[in-house]
Amino acid sequence: MMDATEQAARLFALRAVISQHGLAAYVVPKSDEYMLEYAPPSSERLAWLSGFTGSAGLALVGRGSAALFVDGRYTTQAQRQAPAPLWEHHHLTESPPSAWIARTIKPGERVGHDPRLHTPASMKAIREAVANAGASLTPVEVNPIDVVWTDRPAEPLAPVELYPESLAGESSQSKRARMAAQLKSAGAQSLVISASESLAWLLNIRGGDLANTPLALGRAVLRADATLSLYMDSRKLGPAVLEYFANEGAGVISVADASEFEPALVGLGQQRVRVDRASASEWLIEKLESVGASVDIGPDPCTLAKACKTPSEQAAIRAAHLRDGAAVLRFLAWFDRTAPGGHTEWTAAAKLAELRAGGESYRGPSFDTISAFGPSSALPHYRASEASALPLAEGNLYLVDSGGQYLDGTTDITRVTVIGAPTAEMRRRYTQVLKGHIALASAQFPAGTTGSQLDPFARQFLWRDGVDFDHGTGHGVGCYLGVHEGPHGISKRPSDVPLEPGMVVSNEPGYYKPGSFGIRIENLVLVIELQPQPPGAEKTTLGFETLTVAPYERRLIDAALLTPEERLWVDAYHSRVRDLLTPLVEAEAAKFLATATAPLT
Repeated sequence: MMDATEQAARLFALRAVISQHGLAAYVVPKSDEYMLEYAPPSSERLAWLSGFTGSAGLALVGRGSAALFVDGRYTTQAQRQAPAPLWEHHHLTESPPSAWIARTIKPGERVGHDPRLHTPASMKAIREAVANAGASLTPVEVNPIDVVWTDRPAEPLAPVELYPESLAGESSQSKRARMAAQLKSAGAQSLVISASESLAWLLNIRGGDLANTPLALGRAVLRADATLSLYMDSRKLGPAVLEYFANEGAGVISVADASEFEPALVGLGQQRVRVDRASASEWLIEKLESVGASVDIGPDPCTLAKACKTPSEQAAIRAAHLRDGAAVLRFLAWFDRTAPGGHTEWTAAAKLAELRAGGESYRGPSFDTISAFGPSSALPHYRASEASALPLAEGNLYLVDSGGQYLDGTTDITRVTVIGAPTAEMRRRYTQVLKGHIALASAQFPAGTTGSQLDPFARQFLWRDGVDFDHGTGHGVGCYLGVHEGPHGISKRPSDVPLEPGMVVSNEPGYYKPGSFGIRIENLVLVIELQPQPPGAEKTTLGFETLTVAPYERRLIDAALLTPEERLWVDAYHSRVRDLLTPLVEAEAAKFLATATAPLT
């Protein structure tokens, strides 16, 4: 972790640059030029400046103060990594950046930002707050952090790989034709693809530019005639990939270096151009408008199409979850035999990584494992280091949230176990979380239902005790792509995106008692059309198929708090887990599984 002296030096250097630009403050987002959740090291500007490494946040740096804004997942982490008094700490929604601007910025002053790192939506509240303060929001041509970050890493250059059509279930040619048809129906001549996930899906390619997510950073322009121009560092494109593009026919897929993207925008003048509302930067929109394009800000059609997995992808994802479940089972069996045994959060995570690494088609973790014991588990997005990891000990809970990237699927699972005897409070909270998990997994809902409408299913039993959890209940998951993907999800936030068959989403309610323990139970589920439909159904009825296969912690389940239907659900799930995993694991893990899944009824 960066020490306070180094943090102060970096803040001082940044303030010197923004002062030279005549700015009263500067906006530092977590986002990078591609609006990625997890950016490459060369784009981790907020982490470089503040030390904060969470996946969401924003900083405002003024002449005399600096403020870091995070959501409830990262409150404690931010305070540890970016300590006061160098940094003020604020909740993104309860004490938003707009309030800091109103207190700090005076009429006539200027607030700087890099338009390459913001979407219009992400800057809306800040723009309004600056205007209300009588100040102006000023774009900068060269990011001030890039000026003072003298040892900034080089941009990634991992080679692009082809993704098998047998796993994708659809050719790139077919995908481009479908997306082009949607452009035509929307009256657009072109789509600027600014999201690397869309690029990977549309072209059936994967890359290695990011840790944990197989993306190749680049941009593209798809036209209404289904031809495409790709703009990517040419050093990433080997002979096999270039031949694959060439086989589409002359001019169908053209390839140019990433440096040619900005000049190529001139050719979109006088066209109606769709840009993605989630990933198109202010810079991109302004450039298109400056060349005379009519900019249509809306959803990238690839995003929804990518979220609705093909039958081939669904079959592949199920297979990946079986292998992943076997690795998690081996870990839980090992943990049950050895903990605490001198282990730490760090060594436990290393053991799980070792067990996953031997799996067929395994390509690495899908995110950094959250390995959290006792008070650490009360931090939803805790990250242990080898130096800071807590030792395991009797009398508390251990939470592990982890996932794998397999060639045939992406996994994400959270399990909680106990070392020694749990308290009555631990068992009650675990069972309440499990009840919400079951309620969501069992939900039946009409087509057109959004995740926000289902979110209360998972919280209702905690709410009855006056408690809650401060994170979403579910996020979309890709197929050998991002462990977090849109446009769907399950949370309190209002959504206009209905859940559709083929979408994969997590089911992960939780409970966190600060300084004591935390609980989260997470499976991935697939949205399906129920067969048969309910008698007399007036709309198509949907539900969930649970993909994750791993036992719950039976010692933490208070069966007296479960209804007969809930007990039957747990027993049925555990019976399925036994049937699927027993043939895949060694006798020792199978013996543990038999005990861990003993019937509740």
